[in-house]
Amino acid sequence: MLWVVIPALDEADNLAALVPRVLAEVSTYAPGGRVLVVDDGSTDDTAKVVAALMAEHPAVAYEAMGHNQGKAPALRRGFDRALAEGARTVVMMDADGQDDPRELERLLHRLEGGADLVTGARLTRRDRFVKRTTSRLYNRVTGVLSGAPGRDFNSGFKAMRADVARAVSPMLYGEMHRYLTVVAHALGYCVAEVPVEHHPRMSGVSKYGLARFWRGFSDLVTIRFLLSYENRPSHLFGGVGALTFLLGTAILGYLTVVKLTGQPIGDRPLLIAGVLMVMVGLQLSLFGLLAELVVHARNRTATTERRT
Repeated sequence: MLWVVIPALDEADNLAALVPRVLAEVSTYAPGGRVLVVDDGSTDDTAKVVAALMAEHPAVAYEAMGHNQGKAPALRRGFDRALAEGARTVVMMDADGQDDPRELERLLHRLEGGADLVTGARLTRRDRFVKRTTSRLYNRVTGVLSGAPGRDFNSGFKAMRADVARAVSPMLYGEMHRYLTVVAHALGYCVAEVPVEHHPRMSGVSKYGLARFWRGFSDLVTIRFLLSYENRPSHLFGGVGALTFLLGTAILGYLTVVKLTGQPIGDRPLLIAGVLMVMVGLQLSLFGLLAELVVHARNRTATTERRT
């Protein structure tokens, strides 16, 4: 069964026009599929519009977040609902009407061709210059740091198999929805892109400003750390700590030799730097060991729960 998850924040006018178009495509390529609107704390008539759509179309479903929590938590709620009701394929798309429902065929066809997650790549963006430029920079940096293939990681139009949705759902918090392709690739799934048509926003205004650019890069560092060191944090903290400690020790050793030759060292900034590096190195190493204990306890708890 196919489920299309549409997170929405104050998109009542767009939903009234968009949902019937999505339903038409779903009924063509996946009869019995559902369209789920996740209301992320809208203050407009989103609830009323979706209620009217549900009365007219039984395949429409609705989830309310209660208050605005962000796109990632809204997607997680949608994924969990879809998976709980037996979805085999999950599609996510934005509610602003910029994603063309007719492109759904391309995404599903690529899934049938063997991909586990397919992104609709907006190679020709219909957005403002600033948004296009920052998105282009973001995509390049993400590709370099993550090693994942792709040109449009930030696209909100994606299709994935149920096991992929289940695997990436725990990572949907903050701004992590931008990194679903990166997470899926790191977990060993086959990710792909297909070019899709991109339209100007139907109505309303964008809910994202320049702040999302910096939040996105902050989350990129987070996701890189989690994917590389989640189960071995001491490799990072212990390695950096050991290097810092050795450099500090070398500095203090040098100053000890200088002191033994009769030269004063009490007024040298290098002395403070050496002592500081030794202390920081020890703290980082101990922090790495503490993090390993946390990971070990978590793994033991998970193993015990599986056995019971």
